[in-house]
Amino acid sequence: MQKDKNEKWSIASDIKMLIKSQEIKRVPSYANTFFYSLGFYIILCFLILVVTGITMVFFGINWWNLNPTGVFIRSIHLWAASAFAIFLFLHLFTVFATSGFRDTKKLVWVLGSIMLMLVIFQMAFGLGIRGDLLSQFNDLSAADLWNGLLLGNLINPLNMGAVFAWHTAIVPLLLVFLIFVHYSLVRAKGISKPYRKEVIYKMIDFDHKKMFIRAGAIVVIIIAFAIIWRAPYITPVTIQQVAQSDPNMIASTLVQEFNHSSGTATYSPDLISVDPYTFNTRQVYVLTPFEQSLESNPSITNFTAIFDSENSTLQSNNINSAYVYFANNGTINASNKTQNPLIGLFSQLTIMAKSGLYESSLMLQSSSPMDQTYELRFLADSGAMNAAATAAGIELNQWGMLKDTNGLWPVGPWWTFPYNFADLTIFNNDPNQDFDTGLLALMLVILFISFPFIPGLNKLPDKLGLYKLYWGKYIKKARGRSRK
Repeated sequence: MQKDKNEKWSIASDIKMLIKSQEIKRVPSYANTFFYSLGFYIILCFLILVVTGITMVFFGINWWNLNPTGVFIRSIHLWAASAFAIFLFLHLFTVFATSGFRDTKKLVWVLGSIMLMLVIFQMAFGLGIRGDLLSQFNDLSAADLWNGLLLGNLINPLNMGAVFAWHTAIVPLLLVFLIFVHYSLVRAKGISKPYRKEVIYKMIDFDHKKMFIRAGAIVVIIIAFAIIWRAPYITPVTIQQVAQSDPNMIASTLVQEFNHSSGTATYSPDLISVDPYTFNTRQVYVLTPFEQSLESNPSITNFTAIFDSENSTLQSNNINSAYVYFANNGTINASNKTQNPLIGLFSQLTIMAKSGLYESSLMLQSSSPMDQTYELRFLADSGAMNAAATAAGIELNQWGMLKDTNGLWPVGPWWTFPYNFADLTIFNNDPNQDFDTGLLALMLVILFISFPFIPGLNKLPDKLGLYKLYWGKYIKKARGRSRK
């Protein structure tokens, strides 16, 4: 027993020594401020995100959306994510303002910039797998951006399984690696010293106690905000709900899917073909579900066989008349004895949708149970998704990407502001909006990452005198004195 205790004590001591060995001990006199400890607070928020994220994954989507304890944990996760991003922005601004990217620190800036981009993607992925209306609507909006950049194959936001993998495994592991390399470089090179001669400083011991007290305060604030402002939940839209409230909307959409005239069938951001939506809408949305219906109930009239036996002129007329019929609130009745078989076909599928069987059919055709591409694209084609988003105040023209519910929400995905602003102003009437907005975003990212290497531009912080925000009082105290 004593041996076990000694071993445990030895392991604890070794861990403590390892942590101590990684500490930054001596720093310039100005470095005991909040802004020079932001890296530690970023790691703190990251650890909170890991713990709360693993907890949510363990209990599942219904728990984190509907269970009071789950909602609380999700709220902590959401506030910690916002704090993580805010601290990262502030950290990069501190480095920018003090020209901390100069000389041998250029790679440190590059790694930090890449981390910021990954964090923004990570927040978007997290919002995408939340499982409510805002999640659905943002996934559809984000798909336009990824597809416009020809990355729809790599990142399809409507495939929750793939997004889940990005959010819970791929991006976090990349961040862990980058944080480790980033910190190792900072520790090896030390905190950037003032590059201006008039800034007088001396080397002092780093105040770890003060840093930990601030860290404790951050944790308390995150928990307090999670109690006061719980993460919102807006009931998601389903095909079954729409079919029950407006069956003719479903039937009319089915006509368009069958005729290859729907938004999905004609989807091509900026006239560029995108693989996630090149599937045959007639097969996926009409023929396969109806075949499954026939298998379960052979007494149903085989409307597709009747349609296939008609000549092309009659088929075209029947498609047009079926759309007019349902658009004018025609009766949904699979036993309708009219001469148009498509009215019976789409009525049967709408009845399936009311029961929930239609959505099950789409899920069975998907690549995985978490791939909602077929369902969400159908809801987008029907107009039900935009109608629900408008009612919730989260449409694009309502600055919806900045909101989590009606009105501005304090935790909203505020980091999408530049994208929303560009869409609603610069590219508002641009026929290639998705591609051009994405291209602009890509150019800005490249400019941001390569900033330290651009002659003239990398002198901008110094010319603006931003260093005074951090070193101002040391310049003032330095008059008439020599550097120590």
